[in-house]
Amino acid sequence: MRINKNWRCAFIGILTGAVLSACSGSDEQTETEESESATTSSAVEAVDSAEMASSETSNEEETAVVQPENPEPLTYEGDLELPVNGATGYASVRMDLKATADAGSETLAALKAGTAFEVLEEVGDWWYVQTATEYGWVQHLYCFINLPDVIPSIIYDNTNTYASKFVSSGKAIPGITGEALYDGKAYNMRLGKVSDIVPVLYSMSKKIHLAQQAALAEGNSLVIYEGYRPFSAQKLTVDSLTNLAATDPEVMAGINTYPWDTNWFIATNVSNHQMGYAIDVTLAKITEQQEIIIGDYAAIAITGYTEYTMPTTIHELSMASATFTGPVKSSSPTAWLQATLADTMNEAAILLQRYCTDAGLIPLASEWWHFNDLDARFSTEGNSSKGEYLLDSTRSEAPEAAE
Repeated sequence: MRINKNWRCAFIGILTGAVLSACSGSDEQTETEESESATTSSAVEAVDSAEMASSETSNEEETAVVQPENPEPLTYEGDLELPVNGATGYASVRMDLKATADAGSETLAALKAGTAFEVLEEVGDWWYVQTATEYGWVQHLYCFINLPDVIPSIIYDNTNTYASKFVSSGKAIPGITGEALYDGKAYNMRLGKVSDIVPVLYSMSKKIHLAQQAALAEGNSLVIYEGYRPFSAQKLTVDSLTNLAATDPEVMAGINTYPWDTNWFIATNVSNHQMGYAIDVTLAKITEQQEIIIGDYAAIAITGYTEYTMPTTIHELSMASATFTGPVKSSSPTAWLQATLADTMNEAAILLQRYCTDAGLIPLASEWWHFNDLDARFSTEGNSSKGEYLLDSTRSEAPEAAE
């Protein structure tokens, strides 16, 4: 383009000279004008030829441009399978939304417990988030994260959101078994599908990730049935089971034979599911998997699997599901190590326990499928969720690599 502009300048200079010469009116100048006119015509032709050639070359180059192929997806290297940016988080308790990542900074708003937000950035102990109406910083210690957003390889099947598997001594619990106890599915933009909402405290998610990586290494996968459970569903199940036990001696014996009592099988008050440091999980053998792309990252999706046979069906609320021969203090991170496994604990249940306990999770004595994160419990003690809200929406977006 610069060459063309120079040619045009030369041409204008020649033309200007010709015009000035014409103004003199002498014969010699007229001959000179004719000569310069011929020169000018040649210059114009040269300019036009150069521009045409340049245009043709430019068109050829534009036609020959090859659009770059999509870049290779990245493998995320961190404490989870995918970065937290773009994931859905929830305030597990009332929280202050801060102007900066500093507890002493200006409070922009008060987030109600259960408020959903998109995580935009993590800096130390803080997340920069976007709610439906505002931006700001929150301490992620008290936040839930939606597990499918950050560990997509896990199989999720929250049956309590569409057909509860809760039974007791093999008997259906009226109003509970086969019923949807609460809403817990939503369209997830990050995953591009309707997906289970499975929240747990953020710190717990990292231990679940470790357990899943151990399972994947041996051709297995965790199958998570539930994380957060609203207290309304908990209370409904307690009341229905209590009523059934009052009229059915077999059910009563299953939940109230020494050394066990009802509270071991379904907490009568706020449980660790409401607080966000518990999961109900089983194990599956992977038969088929594929790589998927989520935003800028590659991930694994399990597309075929077979659940292992366990001591009982999941959510069998009776001592038939016991992990150990008797109760073990649930607030102790080590007491379970001295406990004796129940005779019903088979190889698959023991394998599941190994994956979870090696990752730092603690088994519950009365339910082979239930594991707690006591570190998460103790770090939020005194300011933990009561489960008085429903988590039925996501704000998830595809994760993008930092530039």
